[in-house]
Order: sequence, then C-alpha cells, then structure tokens
Amino acid sequence: MLSMTTKLSWYVARSSGLIAWVLITASIMWGLALSSRLVRRHGIPAWLLALHKYLGTLSIVFVAVHILALAADKYVSFGWAELFVPMVSKWRPGPTAWGIVGLYLLIAIQATSWLMRHMPRAVWHAVHISSIALFVSATIHGFQAGADRSNRLIQWSALVGGMLVATLLLFRLLTRSERGSRSGRSQTRPIQAPTTHPMADVTSN
Repeated sequence: MLSMTTKLSWYVARSSGLIAWVLITASIMWGLALSSRLVRRHGIPAWLLALHKYLGTLSIVFVAVHILALAADKYVSFGWAELFVPMVSKWRPGPTAWGIVGLYLLIAIQATSWLMRHMPRAVWHAVHISSIALFVSATIHGFQAGADRSNRLIQWSALVGGMLVATLLLFRLLTRSERGSRSGRSQTRPIQAPTTHPMADVTSN
C-alpha cells in the first residue's frame, strides 16, 4: 500500500506539472493573440477574455496540485522550504529553483489579473509582460527537472509551444512598432500652406 501511495503521488506530480505547463502556454498564446492588432481591430468578445482568465486560473490549480503531490511524495522528500525557497533543495537545486521562480511569477500575474480593475493599468501591464519569463522558467524547469523530458511527444510539444509563443510575440511586437511609427508620422507631418490666401474671397468682392 505504501509503494502504491508513493507511485501515485509521483505520477500525480508528473502529470499535474505537464498539464500546468500546457495551460500556462495556452494562456500566454491566447493573451498574445487577443492583444494583437488583428484581433483588437474587430473587437474582443467577452467570452474570449473570460477564457483567457479561465486558463490562467486552471494553471494555478494544477500548479497547486503539483506542489502538494511533491510534498506527499517520499522518494525525494520535498519539504516546504525546498518547495518555496530557491536553491534550498538538494535534489537538482537549479531546475527546482526555475520552477519556484515560475511559481512566484504565476502568482503575481494572476493576482494582478484578478485585481486589474483596482490598480493602475501601467502596473498591471508591467507585471503581465513577465508572462514570457514565466513561460521560459516553466519550460526550463520541466526539461531539467521533469522525468518525462526524454519523451519524444513531450519534446515535440515543447518545441511547437515555444515556436507558437515566439511567433505570436514577434507578431505582437511588429504590429505595435508599426502602429507607433504611424502615429509618430501623423504627429510630425508638416501642415501644408493653403494655395490661396484666406482673405482672397473677401478682397475680390
């Protein structure tokens, strides 16, 4: 029974970690797509924003399951300090630290998302940009600490997910820079002088 319990907690930790990574990746891609000029031009339905927030909330849930399963697992024996303080764990301290950093980034992003209406938009936006750092830290953590990193399906999923995030981020940056350059040109466009004197009609009568 003890062996079964140990294996169960280990399998739960592995599966919940993989699901959390998929949800984080999907939430980031969804957010990048919603913030792009192509989508915003036609308006964003409320249910699309709700789905983005739902994916973020689900990622928190599965990260919590991942942490609880690691705490219950007796093979590595993670204590609360090893789970929440970077570089304390004796088992792969570097990869574990990447996961802890990702955890704090995820908490900050989700907390500011829930409180978005009660805080300055500039602060919310600054924290939300760290979602790219979250994706990087979660991916490094999964490949360096995960037991399934040699699985071809996992490798291809991570590769496709990384390419999609990079493509959407590049598209978002390009459209934003293009919009900024257009607004700058419109502000610096010289005012042309009228071809006729404004008092010509008055003096001709």
